[in-house]
Amino acid sequence: MALAIITTRAGLGLDAPEVLVEVHLSNGLPGMTLVGLPETAVRESRERVRSALLNAGFEFPTTRRITINLAPADLPKEGGRFDLPIALGILVASEQVPATALEGVECLGELALDGRLRPVTGVLPAALAVKARGRGLLVAAGNADEAALAGDLQVLPAEHLSQVVAHLLGQARLEPHWVTTPTLPEQPLADLADVRGQYQARRALEVAAAGGHNLLFSGPPGTGKTMLASRLPGILPPLSPDEALEVAAIRSVCGLDLLERWGERPFRSPHHTASGVALVGGGSRPRPGEISLAHQGVLFLDELPQFDRSVLEVMREPLESGQIHIARASQQRSFPASFQLVAAMNPCPCGHLGDPRQTCVCTPAQVQRYQGRLSGPLLDRIDLQVEVPAIPPDQLTADTRGESSVQVRERVLAARERQRARGFLNARLPGPELEAACALSDTERAWLADVLTRLKLSARAYHRVLRVALTLADLAGEPHPGRSQLLEAIGYRQLDRLRSGRDRPATASSP
Repeated sequence: MALAIITTRAGLGLDAPEVLVEVHLSNGLPGMTLVGLPETAVRESRERVRSALLNAGFEFPTTRRITINLAPADLPKEGGRFDLPIALGILVASEQVPATALEGVECLGELALDGRLRPVTGVLPAALAVKARGRGLLVAAGNADEAALAGDLQVLPAEHLSQVVAHLLGQARLEPHWVTTPTLPEQPLADLADVRGQYQARRALEVAAAGGHNLLFSGPPGTGKTMLASRLPGILPPLSPDEALEVAAIRSVCGLDLLERWGERPFRSPHHTASGVALVGGGSRPRPGEISLAHQGVLFLDELPQFDRSVLEVMREPLESGQIHIARASQQRSFPASFQLVAAMNPCPCGHLGDPRQTCVCTPAQVQRYQGRLSGPLLDRIDLQVEVPAIPPDQLTADTRGESSVQVRERVLAARERQRARGFLNARLPGPELEAACALSDTERAWLADVLTRLKLSARAYHRVLRVALTLADLAGEPHPGRSQLLEAIGYRQLDRLRSGRDRPATASSP
């Protein structure tokens, strides 16, 4: 037949829409025309496909006009993933391969000039879409493990174009590929027992893990802020199979190894020079950023005030919604971004404000400007704001170890089990359900209103206090938070108290 239609998948963010590769051979001036909104890498597939077919020993119809349409025509096509379907379309249209051989099978892969199949990015979202349609998938051998993660999908991997054709002709069948999902290591890599002292910070880390709260550490250099943050994934519950697939799909689109830390919560730590696009995603063809790579895990921002303020402000929406919406003139994409923000900062530019080991050399104006780099709306979205003071030498040198991550995780899992009945983690519990779960008495409401007025806390900060208090009650096994939990939750709003001017330190030196 002179017309062939091969089914494949495009890659648009985390979506993999169906694309029909239509190949038509006709009389006329010999040549190859490729239409259907292809970008540069797709247009260059004409030369790769021609060389691959000839070097693999197949006939290339040089005396006929070849028209290739990638439908739908208004869908952008990019990358080398269309090489294999275009090559198979030419073979079917020139009657070197029967059209019936590709029924119920989709394919994608890049071709080398000698006919070898090269892996491409974004195969897992495509495999999930193919699985939903009940079809099989032909891929390069380098993508076999990734595609098989979709589960219950016939994955046919091949090293060379000739192997694909031999399979379609029934000469040498490709064996379906299956992969055993890796399991999470029994012991976390970074153990909380390694942290000396810092009991309040350890407590805040446990509360953050139990309720999914955002956390900010503030203290002089060398007090263990980064060390504490790196221990958070070790006390979080492991990813569920569905969550692991979500994380793997994002890594697939970004071209990262999917199986490197399968089942573990992501931990991303971008440098403070990162741009807004690098942090939240974007570009002319929108791609996920660091907040999406941290989906279902932890985003750690060290030296928080050193980040450009405009970069930090773009995180405000995803911190609330758990998604990031990127709009461009020609495209709009949404990426998941349900992450826990853990940040660290020094109290002043020199880092030694309130440090008994060294005198601060900053002026009050410098301290105010430095702390003012963090906007009130951003701080409102950080539930726990904790001071990490310098460690006394006797605690640093003592031969004692605190609780391990395994011990703390047991309490975290128990607290999360209580939240499961509410349907949300406490950090994302809607307002009406939050008020009902806290069930504050009139006396406690009046007392809390007076405290909020004196500390000049916003309505959002009020709900953050309630959420943290509810998590503290869950950790204690109590049905509702009491006065002690409310006091502890308010104690975690340290930067709010500093900004209110009531507890501002006066240890900075004069100019």
